[in-house]
Amino acid sequence: MDSWELSLAPLPCSPSCPGPPEGACPSSGTLGGSRRKDWSCSLIVASLVGAFGSSFLYGYNLSVVNAPAPYIKAFYNESWERRHGHPTDPDTLTLLWSVTVSIFAIGGLVGTLIVKLIGRVLGRKYTLLVNNGFAISAALLMACSLQAGTFEMLIVGRFIMGVDGGIALSALPMYLSEISPKEIRGSLGQVTAIFICVGVFTGQVLGLPELLGKESTWPYLFGVIAVPAVVQLVSLPFLPESPRYLLLEKHDQVAAEQAFRTFLGKEDVSRELEEVLAERRVQRNVRLVSVLELLMSPFVRWQVGTVVITMACYQLCGLNAIWFYTNSIFGKAGIPPEKIPYITLSTGGIEILAAVFSGLVIERLGRRPLLIGGFGLMTLFFGILTATLTLQDHAPWVPYLSIVCILAIIASFCSGPGGIPFILTGEFFQQSQRPAAFIVAGTVNWLSNFAVGLLFPFIQKSLDTYCFLVFAAICLTGAVYFYFVLPETKNRTYAEISQAFAKRNKAFPPEEKIDLAVTDDKMIGKPEPDSSTLDSYVKNGVV
Repeated sequence: MDSWELSLAPLPCSPSCPGPPEGACPSSGTLGGSRRKDWSCSLIVASLVGAFGSSFLYGYNLSVVNAPAPYIKAFYNESWERRHGHPTDPDTLTLLWSVTVSIFAIGGLVGTLIVKLIGRVLGRKYTLLVNNGFAISAALLMACSLQAGTFEMLIVGRFIMGVDGGIALSALPMYLSEISPKEIRGSLGQVTAIFICVGVFTGQVLGLPELLGKESTWPYLFGVIAVPAVVQLVSLPFLPESPRYLLLEKHDQVAAEQAFRTFLGKEDVSRELEEVLAERRVQRNVRLVSVLELLMSPFVRWQVGTVVITMACYQLCGLNAIWFYTNSIFGKAGIPPEKIPYITLSTGGIEILAAVFSGLVIERLGRRPLLIGGFGLMTLFFGILTATLTLQDHAPWVPYLSIVCILAIIASFCSGPGGIPFILTGEFFQQSQRPAAFIVAGTVNWLSNFAVGLLFPFIQKSLDTYCFLVFAAICLTGAVYFYFVLPETKNRTYAEISQAFAKRNKAFPPEEKIDLAVTDDKMIGKPEPDSSTLDSYVKNGVV
């Protein structure tokens, strides 16, 4: 047995070991049995509660402003007239509405930039708990803005919700990635994307005129935000902190071992513990790296570049442009205007189904096929949609083909590109690099989001229906890049993923080389090499 096999061999359990932790589903079956044994009750509850109070709110706030837009603009106009004695001019009203929509992305960028500082002090779980304070305060501000007659409360509330979203989309993927076994890490990570889609759909449903999308009830649409935050606030404290955070950053092995037992639903967690201990031995003198250090490091240059391209394609792939054309395409197909909001719900339903499908097959197919296939199919359907929009007046059936293309683009996005970028960011980096990596990923995400909102009206005005060719080119570029660069990370440890990139980086952390060389000699009974030998290992890249 070589040193790698020895490092993964399970440690014998003492006869006095107690049974599975209370509240965790017992592990059933043999090692080669069904993967259902990897899903403990605590793991399922942590993913559902964490996503409901985090990524669900992000998705909800993306769609919730659409239905009450006319009433919010009327509220702005009335408030302005009450203060200044005359109604606001159209340009000022457009500016106020644009600020209301886009300030969510600015808040998201701020949240992304502060998440490392909060996470270093509080950890993953308590960062999510503290983040609920932002959501509850934003909900109160926005829900009370109409009664107070102050539209600034709505704008400030949107900014605070952006901060909440920026923190959530960094802390939640980190938490889920660190508590899950590698066998189901992709499926568990896809929960983030599923709840984003559920949030978007919920915002569409509650915005219907029969529910809260009326002039007298639109503030309650924003008050609903407090419900998921309160649910997470009262539920998450009963679940453990990330075991990797406890062991690698807090150096609390007892608490980490108990957290592993709770999340994995089994008593023998020696294999998982040894994997993290091996990482700690490699990084025993390594502190949390800064963003600048991460960007300058030669050991992760391809990981950083891949994350940047993944997040940029995630936002620039044109899904926001689809929403811009949906209503007009449905109208061209002969759907009455009053029925269009209900037909639009089909797009939200397609999002949820595609995201769930991705979560079910991601551990069978892998990340690469879903990501490359998703962007490839989006390229194809964007090309067809461009043709159908150009020729939609030539035949009565062409608008229906446009509707099919829209639904296909949404399904292609949510089946891969919609959730895998968050999973890859958590998988590409070691513990000391992960917070800085999520800052980089989040910054690209929110800046790209802001750029799309700012530039798309000009692109659409200049190119009209041909604007989708721009997004087709972006999707094609992403698919080609991932085909040649992205390694498969399915069912691989963090160390194995780093080794997969090491060949392309043509660099390997010296600490890891030395540690692996020393460990290998000790494991096979050889004497520990002297310092000159270690220097030779580092110089020649020999492990």
